[in-house]
Amino acid sequence: MAVINSYEAVIVISLKLGEEAVAETVQKFQKLIEKHATLESVDEWGKRRLAYPINKEADAYYVLFNFKSEAEFPAELDRVTKITDGVLRSMIIKKEEA
Repeated sequence: MAVINSYEAVIVISLKLGEEAVAETVQKFQKLIEKHATLESVDEWGKRRLAYPINKEADAYYVLFNFKSEAEFPAELDRVTKITDGVLRSMIIKKEEA
């Protein structure tokens, strides 16, 4: 039987893509997570100032995904975020069970 863990992923998307492309990118990751995991929530933090410039950009669009999946899926999600145009940064962490 597979072990299911809770994870959260924060994805930082470039605003240079434009509003429509940012929304499409959020949908892309939402569908990917729904396909391979149980999506618990999507929290769109929206446009935020970055702590430091990334690729000469000062602002970006932040999205937080909370999901439950098997241990193999976060590595695949991380791989997809790294090869997706417009994703400046991403971080996936395993949440500790309380």
